[in-house]
Amino acid sequence: MARQLDEQIVGRFPVGQRLRVLDVGMGQGTQALRLARAGHQVTGVEQDPKMISAAREALAAEPEGIRERVRLVQSDGRDTGVHFLPGSFDVVLCHGVLMYVEEPDPLLAGLARMLAQGGLLSLLVRNADALAMRPGLSGDWAGSLTAFDTTAYTNRLGLDVRADRLATLTATLAGIGAPLQAWYGVRVFTDTAVDGAELPADVEMLLTVEERAGRTDPYRGVAALLHLCGVRG
Repeated sequence: MARQLDEQIVGRFPVGQRLRVLDVGMGQGTQALRLARAGHQVTGVEQDPKMISAAREALAAEPEGIRERVRLVQSDGRDTGVHFLPGSFDVVLCHGVLMYVEEPDPLLAGLARMLAQGGLLSLLVRNADALAMRPGLSGDWAGSLTAFDTTAYTNRLGLDVRADRLATLTATLAGIGAPLQAWYGVRVFTDTAVDGAELPADVEMLLTVEERAGRTDPYRGVAALLHLCGVRG
């Protein structure tokens, strides 16, 4: 997914421009640190104390030049209007967050307001149109049958969460002034891999296949996750 994000950034901003990036629900800060290393000014927002502690620890291990490009804020992603002015960012990331939000539209509208004109909104969501795939591939026929008619599911942490449909998010993005410009599938063939499994010897080939599938119909439509990119008009 990092390749997809980089592709969108390179295609929309002048080469060498130091972008203002907001990473909402940054977790341990992996993406935030990667973008800071690339020269961008990054603000990471995270509510979970353990996650933001891990992010601070990771940031402390970075060289001073990178540390000074990162700001960490412990807050709920729905409070962006409290901390930042509208139009303050060129890129806003919201990866792996919407599944925990019962009503995502207000959050998305708030994130869109944070974008400057031409700014990029990057979302990573669970694909509700493919919820039947994981239980079906594992032989859980009852679970697969149920998944056709719902957007609710239990994630690998055992939490009851929700998924999003491409058509619904497309309409939402248009309504908040950041219409969908590109979308990708993520984890087309690897969703059933066991957490912590050892990487295969041909991992580069695996990544190449996943990357190709994530851009190609009909494969991307059955991916476990969707990566959507909207642009502030």
